[in-house]
Amino acid sequence: MNNFSSRTLWRFGYSARLLNTNHFRTAASSTSFPAVWMLLAQYSGRTPGSFVVVQRNSFFTMPETVEDKADLELYSPPPKVRGMTQLNREAFKRTVVVPVLKVKKEIIGTLLKSLKHTVLQRPGLKRVIEDPEDENSRLLILDPHKIPEFSLGESEQEVLKQFNIPPAVRKYDLELTYDNFKSEEILRAVLPEGQDVTSGFSRVGHIAHLNLRDHQLPYRHLIGQVIIDKNPGVTCVVNKTSIIDSTYRNFQMEVLAGESNLVTKVKENNIAYELDFSKVYWNPRLSTEHGRIVELLKPGDVLFDVFAGVGPFAIPAAKKKCSVFANDLNPESYNWLLHNCKLNKVYNKIKAFNMDGRDFLLGPVREELSKELPLQTEEQKTSFHIVMNLPALALEFLDVFRHLLVGEPCSTAVLPTVHCYGFSKHGDPAKDIQERAEASLGTSLDGRCSTYLVRNVAPNKEMMCISFQIPADVLYKRPCPAEEKPASKRLRTSKDFSEETLLS
Repeated sequence: MNNFSSRTLWRFGYSARLLNTNHFRTAASSTSFPAVWMLLAQYSGRTPGSFVVVQRNSFFTMPETVEDKADLELYSPPPKVRGMTQLNREAFKRTVVVPVLKVKKEIIGTLLKSLKHTVLQRPGLKRVIEDPEDENSRLLILDPHKIPEFSLGESEQEVLKQFNIPPAVRKYDLELTYDNFKSEEILRAVLPEGQDVTSGFSRVGHIAHLNLRDHQLPYRHLIGQVIIDKNPGVTCVVNKTSIIDSTYRNFQMEVLAGESNLVTKVKENNIAYELDFSKVYWNPRLSTEHGRIVELLKPGDVLFDVFAGVGPFAIPAAKKKCSVFANDLNPESYNWLLHNCKLNKVYNKIKAFNMDGRDFLLGPVREELSKELPLQTEEQKTSFHIVMNLPALALEFLDVFRHLLVGEPCSTAVLPTVHCYGFSKHGDPAKDIQERAEASLGTSLDGRCSTYLVRNVAPNKEMMCISFQIPADVLYKRPCPAEEKPASKRLRTSKDFSEETLLS
């Protein structure tokens, strides 16, 4: 399999949340009912991968532009909103013609269930409205895509026949407002025509985190307000204004809309964390990876978390009754780690450190391994895991393991397992990560390691994890054999000197 195919499969397997919508036309595309209705129905708020927020700790994308622009314009916000930089909700009002059925109000509930796939689904839109001509009847709004040319299909006609309802479809002028349009529809209508409007954001508690492109920046405050309006629970929208600082793993950000409170609470894998998003590193797209590593641990195992952050590896491991040593160089991360230990009632189960990662490995980790590895027996073995989640730099830290310990390895001890993360832009990311790890360790890992694609970070950039047991000849520095020492010369005493004189 070539590199392109491999990368494509990896992305499909692990980044399926990043939805790409293919262009299509429908049988009704030549009529006044647009293909966009199919798009909106297929990618509603209930479908994973759509732009609408369904849960915290998620990533969201907007579908691509549908190619039938004429039909798309009919059901999009009015053209006058193009170029708007300050949100004016009133400007989004528009009237469209939709099919409706006249139904007696006493049977409307039952009929709705039978025609649930045919009625119109729009945000904030009532599917049943008053009949201005008959107070005993109601009008049921149908999906224009499902009723081409206002003509019911055989299955719909059969349903109506069971309720003795005439299969006559009427036209109704429906006013759409700002509340009835989805985020992607609004932004597609506002941003300059022909420019890419695809964007995405991460949900961190009440905060939506964006990475806007240059051409979107003039509209950033409008975009922020639209996201707040369309996503319940989001009260603050921020945009990253700088790259992640490799020292503390945080970045500069601008509040685009909503409150400026960046202290938030998130829940990941049934564990709550509190943090200041502006001062510590938190990525909701790593929740699956956190869970994967913790799943490898067994009660009684020892975990060394070299770049612990606020505790997404350490705290669930402690709850699993593992012994945990957690470290982070960032003082803010260290303080929030201590806070989250208390919050989750594992304060006495985690030893926390505020050190450089290299010093942590050369200090507490070396000390603990030197003490515990020789005590292992066949009957009682402990597994040691070292997690190094600093993808930009972690591979460069692996040289620390060269002769970290002195002595002969215990035959009954299980050597520590390292889980080290790194970014790769190579055509074969797994090979690239392994070769870089081998260069730091000074040994081959062929047949002794596994690589795992964590996620696609950007085009042609993958986040990888390499796991391996540290080879004994790397971890241990064996003492040199003692050289034979010459026999020590006896000091001559005054008696020896006297005897020598007499003999002469």
